[in-house]
Amino acid sequence: MTSTVTILAGQATGGTLLRSARGLAMRGLRSIRRLPSAFFPALAMPIFQTIAFSGTFFAITKIPGFPTHRSVNWYLPLACCMGSGFGGIGLGFSTVRDIESGFFDRLRMAPAPRLALIIGPLFAVWTRVLIVITAALIVGFLFGARLTGGVVGLLLMYVAGLGVATVAAGWGLGLAYRFGDMRAAALMQLTLLTAIFLSNAQAPLNVMSGWLHAVARINPFTNILRLAREGWLGDVTWNATWGGLVSIVGISALTLAFAYRGLAKLAD
Repeated sequence: MTSTVTILAGQATGGTLLRSARGLAMRGLRSIRRLPSAFFPALAMPIFQTIAFSGTFFAITKIPGFPTHRSVNWYLPLACCMGSGFGGIGLGFSTVRDIESGFFDRLRMAPAPRLALIIGPLFAVWTRVLIVITAALIVGFLFGARLTGGVVGLLLMYVAGLGVATVAAGWGLGLAYRFGDMRAAALMQLTLLTAIFLSNAQAPLNVMSGWLHAVARINPFTNILRLAREGWLGDVTWNATWGGLVSIVGISALTLAFAYRGLAKLAD
């Protein structure tokens, strides 16, 4: 850990944000080897959810008008997005540990651009999430998932997963900076789960009713899940794509701004 601060100091004197961020990203990726027990649960969760949801709720495909006859095609994108979200939330957990141990104070004192403290770990999160999504996809294909939208549909699911990870990372960092201890952990997880499950996570909008339908219809995560699923439920279309992309950009901007303001207050 001490070497990370030294590297950041040397890179910052070189004057580049990306080089400083790269040092922090490499620290995050090395933690996979140094602390595998913190990474493998995040890797296993979407795999478990894909198998459990697809098997337990297989009869959902019998609902008239359901968009696919393969339950795994419906739940695999959900599991990948949830796994990506918890990958982003994991950044909040690790930041809280750094704050509690005092190591984060040393990072802040290094002559590195403040923004690198967000961008660098975010690069590491994206890399870890790519591994998680790929592993879940392999298992999903083994259990009968089939692409209907070709390579473009597959890429859009990766985009959705990385988008959810970015949103969750910004939210987790913002809470970590403000609380500074593990009180933030429960709030990170609870809010992410609530946001996802108050969308079209379990069923299409056309079979929902009451207040849940009203909430899911305006929930931006509904658009993101639609983006993730469109390559598995039919052809890829712009009408199903643009809403998810706008939601990712909009919410990511809000949560990353929330994180940056929290970092600024922590530094004051």
